[in-house]
Amino acid sequence: MSFGPVENSQRRFSVATPDGAETPPLLDHSHLKPGHKASLLSHAQTLELYRLNAKKTNDPNLQFEFAAFMVEASRAMNDEEAKKRDELVKEGMALLKKLADRGHANSQYFLADCFASAIGTPKNKPDFDKAFPLFVQASKHGHPDAAYRAGVCYEHGWGCRKDFAKSLQFYRKSASASHPGAMYRLGIAELRGECGLSKNLRDGVKWLKRAAEAANEEFPHALHELSELHERGVDNIIYVDIEYSVQLLIDAANLNYAPSAFKLGECYEYGKMGCPQDPALSIHYYTIAAQQDHREACFALTAWYLVGSPGVLPQSDTEAYLWAKRAAESGLPKAEYAVGYFTEVGIGVKKDPLAANVWYRRAAEHGDKRAQQRLKGVPIDDKKPKKDDCVIC
Repeated sequence: MSFGPVENSQRRFSVATPDGAETPPLLDHSHLKPGHKASLLSHAQTLELYRLNAKKTNDPNLQFEFAAFMVEASRAMNDEEAKKRDELVKEGMALLKKLADRGHANSQYFLADCFASAIGTPKNKPDFDKAFPLFVQASKHGHPDAAYRAGVCYEHGWGCRKDFAKSLQFYRKSASASHPGAMYRLGIAELRGECGLSKNLRDGVKWLKRAAEAANEEFPHALHELSELHERGVDNIIYVDIEYSVQLLIDAANLNYAPSAFKLGECYEYGKMGCPQDPALSIHYYTIAAQQDHREACFALTAWYLVGSPGVLPQSDTEAYLWAKRAAESGLPKAEYAVGYFTEVGIGVKKDPLAANVWYRRAAEHGDKRAQQRLKGVPIDDKKPKKDDCVIC
């Protein structure tokens, strides 16, 4: 299992208070967040509005909003606007630094996150030497996210020397404010005996339960881990409860957690974990995972598109090929072989033996035995495969 996001985190424009609560955003600029394709005119108008308000006030929260908006607005710009984008980042980070130097916790955290995310750094590489001390400073002002990130830095030695004792100290500080990432990390550490701790299954489960209760889209991991524990059980601590295990997976998938969504896709495809075979639900959950580039889920959709599902999913060779290609581009050997096969035979794509051999070689290098056999000249059946044929195994 992963430990959740450790280098990047979702930036919020609301202002965190020392007790972990959040105030509403000072200005509504949701229409200009990355992904909304805001126009240059809207950017210019909103930036000027922020500048006018920021100059009229000494309120650090409003100034922070302006600085954070500039950095976020830059992320929506393409390479053709590189100069303007760099100017926005430079101006925003300069203001963030001023506020951070005055002890503004949200500015310290946001600036640290920029450095950790390679925003405004030399050669666009993460700079934890600058990020780490800012995480520590913000955590001293009661910022739960900053305390969690400081713990991650100490655990991995990012911008500091590895120190498990200090890592746990910051994780516990963050967890005391009910930070789901920190509680999850403590739970995993207790379960596995990591970060210098001895294994303690009971305490590990307690932390995971707390983390699951506080799970959000950024930190849904505890739901999945707790589901797996309920699926197999832990002696005298967690009883096997398949129905509850599935519900936890559903909760995690509803937070767009790809591993949970993929597992549910399998459950509803094959009737696992007491789930009925339901093509609609299987495809639904596979799609949630595939949209986040979960390569196994992408390949599972290839199988569904090859045959389709009446009233649920139209059969499409083209979609089958495209999803297989997406999985192959992520390095999934069986998908690389399938793309080679589709390309050689002409399923969803024009026949191209030379291009097919490129994919066969990639698959063979990654250990796919069928690809290795094909490169040796072993013939293939050029009939279109069925859903359970080996091409999509």
